[in-house]
Amino acid sequence: MSQALVQNNEAWIELSAVVGPEHLRPATPEDAVEAVQPTGVIAPGTAQEVAQVLRYCNSAGLTIIPRGGGTQLGLGNRPSRADFILSLERLNRVIEHAWGDMTVTVEAGCTIDKLQGVLREHGQQLAADPMQPERATVGGVLATAESGTLRIRYGAIRDLVLGVEMALPDGSVIKAGGKVVKNVAGYDLTKLAIGSLGTLGVITRAVFRLHPVPVATASYVATLPTASEASKLVLAILDSHLVYTGLQIHARRADQIFVHVRFEGIPESLQDQYVKLVRIAGEHKFVECAGDVWTARQKLFVNPGSAVICKCCVLPSQIGSLCHALFQQAAPAEVAVTLVAQGTGLAEVRLDAAGQQLLMTVLRALRSEVDRLEGTMTVSQCPVAMKDELDVWGTLKDALPLMQRIKQKFDPGQTLNPGRFVGGI
Repeated sequence: MSQALVQNNEAWIELSAVVGPEHLRPATPEDAVEAVQPTGVIAPGTAQEVAQVLRYCNSAGLTIIPRGGGTQLGLGNRPSRADFILSLERLNRVIEHAWGDMTVTVEAGCTIDKLQGVLREHGQQLAADPMQPERATVGGVLATAESGTLRIRYGAIRDLVLGVEMALPDGSVIKAGGKVVKNVAGYDLTKLAIGSLGTLGVITRAVFRLHPVPVATASYVATLPTASEASKLVLAILDSHLVYTGLQIHARRADQIFVHVRFEGIPESLQDQYVKLVRIAGEHKFVECAGDVWTARQKLFVNPGSAVICKCCVLPSQIGSLCHALFQQAAPAEVAVTLVAQGTGLAEVRLDAAGQQLLMTVLRALRSEVDRLEGTMTVSQCPVAMKDELDVWGTLKDALPLMQRIKQKFDPGQTLNPGRFVGGI
């Protein structure tokens, strides 16, 4: 369909009337989602405009792909259709920083870096460190449940959210939760929206609880010869009284495993924590290292090319077994491995190889091992062609029928992100 014809059809005219013609443009090849090309990109300026766009598209049988900073558009299955990209770039304000109550209300299109900059003016922070904070938006972080390395100390991103505002395909705007830390009011729709990949509604605003910015930070690293020893050390730290804000295993080789620990607080407390860490580590020597070790998981996504990047979630005690099995399977297949695992049991793995079938072989073996450990594995990023051979969400669990019913309740017309979520939801 030509651009002139697109811009004169009924949908284009109706949506232009909602957001203004200057905020609706034809999509370019750069706007494609997993090689599925949309027709246009629309940028509402308010939650009500988002709701009106959704209501019209729902009634017209058109599909919507919500987009924030676009940092995780490779997550999920290929969309079955993509008529319009709904960009949240205009919903980018910090609405209210109630620094006395240590809460903030922010629009979903605001980047994490912008939000943190506002909060730091009063010595506060959102205690989450998602990847690419200069591009990642509040809405995108919530839709993908992206937390980062600080999760081990402050909890997952869903633990920091007090409330959300969300536009639904029927044109309504709902609010769940509130502006205070203690909220008790019916079903927790906030938690339902987080991690739903924009398949239930479009988050337009969120309220977060905040934490003070630490006075000082120190990171330490120990190098161990086997995954088993690294796992034992991590478990010893987890079982201690140390107050750490980061605990990470980083490995590119089976015989060289790095364990990172981060402490935050006043300088005196950092020294005290380090002395205790040395005592716990025993023969394993910890030395101070640069803070950029905590961007290791983000570096997995740099120049992905034909690489496969997946997220595995197992018990912290099983990280050693996962790491051992991974390198054991990858070496004979000549597949390069990089593993970054948090002390919470969440491991992210990058696989690089000359051929797609080699990657598939190791990927299937890794998924089999994760299933044996009764964990979960999701392919976060891979070549588009591979998605025709695998389900990126992995082994389906008993919750799928319930998830399908929830999708049917919120989005019966399959307007939002059709086909991208678990089980093709």
